[in-house]
Amino acid sequence: MESQTSPIRIGIIGYGNLGRGVEAAIARNPDMVLTGIYTRRDPSQLKPSHAGTPVHAMDSLLAHKGQLDVLILCGGSKDDLPRQAPELAAHFNLVDSFDTHARIPEHFANVDRAAQAGQTTALISAGWDPGMFSINRVMGEALLPDGATYTFWGKGLSQGHSDAIRRVPGVAGGVQYTVPVQAAVDKVRSGVRPELSTREKHTRECFVVLAEGADAEAVRQTIVGMPHYFDQYDTTVHFISAEELAREHGAMPHGGFVIRSGNTSDACKQVVEYRLQLDSNPEFTSSVLVAYARAVHRLRQMGQTGCKTVFDVAPGLLSPKSAAALREELL
Repeated sequence: MESQTSPIRIGIIGYGNLGRGVEAAIARNPDMVLTGIYTRRDPSQLKPSHAGTPVHAMDSLLAHKGQLDVLILCGGSKDDLPRQAPELAAHFNLVDSFDTHARIPEHFANVDRAAQAGQTTALISAGWDPGMFSINRVMGEALLPDGATYTFWGKGLSQGHSDAIRRVPGVAGGVQYTVPVQAAVDKVRSGVRPELSTREKHTRECFVVLAEGADAEAVRQTIVGMPHYFDQYDTTVHFISAEELAREHGAMPHGGFVIRSGNTSDACKQVVEYRLQLDSNPEFTSSVLVAYARAVHRLRQMGQTGCKTVFDVAPGLLSPKSAAALREELL
C-alpha cells in the first residue's frame, strides 16, 4: 500500500478522554488531518487541545458528508456505541472501540447491516482488548494448536467498566480497577495449563462517589450484580469523597498480557506472551483507533465495504509506510 497523496480526513465523535486521545494521536500522524469534533454538548463550550480545531454540533454531521473520510467514535460501549455505530455506518466510514465482549457478535451484525446498505466500511472493537489482545489470541492458537490461551488485564483502570458504574443511579463519580490474581499468573507462566474460572483470574475494585441522598447498599448491589461487567467477579466497592477521587484516581494506567501455553511435542513446552504496560489507557486506545482509521480508509478505497474487525486487516494497512518500505525496514 503506497502512502496517501492527500491527508486522510478524520472526524471525532465525542470529546471525553478517548476523544482527546484521538486528537493527540492524529497530531502525530502526518498523513491525517482532524477535520472536526462533533459533540452533543454546546460546541461553544468545548475547548479542543489544539486551537483552531473546528467543533460542530452532532446535528450538523450529515451536512458534512463527503468532507470526511473516516469517523472515529469515542463514546461509551454501554449506551453510545450500540446506537451510534449503526446509525452512522449508514452514511460514513468509521471505527469504534466497542468492548463488551459478550455483545460483539450482535454489535457486528447491526453495524454490518447498516454499512452494507450504505456501502461504507466500518471497523468495530478496535483498541487493545478487544483489538491487539484479540490478534495475539488468534496468533497463539494458530501457532500452538495444542495449548491454552490466558488473558490477564491490569492492574489498571478500565474505561468501559468505569463508565458503566458512573451510569448507575445514585453514583456521582467513580472508577474501577481490574486486578490480576498473581497466583494464577504465576501458574500460567510456568507452562502449566490450569483451568481457571473468570473469578479465579481477576478481582475488580471500585471507588465510588455517592450522589446526595443515594442508598450506598443499593448502589453496591447494582454494581456487583451488573451482567457482563461485575457479576462473574469478586468485586469490592469503596465509597469515597469527590476530593479523594480527584486526588487519588485521576490517572488512567492499564495494561495486561496474553499468554499462550502449549506443546509442539510431548517433551517440548512453549510459552508465548504479549504484554502491554500503559501510562494512559485512553491515549493508547486512541492510538490504535487512529491506526485502524487509516486501514479503514484504504479498505474503502479497495472497494471492501461492510463491517470489519481487527482480524480482517493486514498489518501493512495500519502503517503509513509503503509496502516496499515495510519489506526493507521491518520484515
